Amino acid sequence: MGCMLLAMTPNSSHADSLKSTKSYSGVGVASFYGHKDGYHGARTASGERYDRNSLTAAHRTLPFGTQVRVTNLRNGRSVVVRINNRGPFVRGRIIDVSYAAARELGFVDRGVTQVRVERDS
Repeated sequence: MGCMLLAMTPNSSHADSLKSTKSYSGVGVASFYGHKDGYHGARTASGERYDRNSLTAAHRTLPFGTQVRVTNLRNGRSVVVRINNRGPFVRGRIIDVSYAAARELGFVDRGVTQVRVERDS
């Protein structure tokens, strides 16, 4: 679970198509990041400071500020998070959630879990 604090900007045509997309849904592996003290307070790709106690997440392409519902498919628990960072950069993962979100979703001990990520507009 590395820190996802690299600023990456998607190309404008891809970013514009995401802004016009009314919904998004994906199933895959989620992990969490920033649970160690060194990451708390560091800048995210959106420019805000990472707060491990906030319900935020990193996604490769969804616009910053987008709210998505993340559902843990192993236990049915879900939480709404706000995208404020880029990542994950590990192949096969679709979202990195904050420590607080992972705690709500019930997978802190496992480190990763299978999730559904949904955005309704």
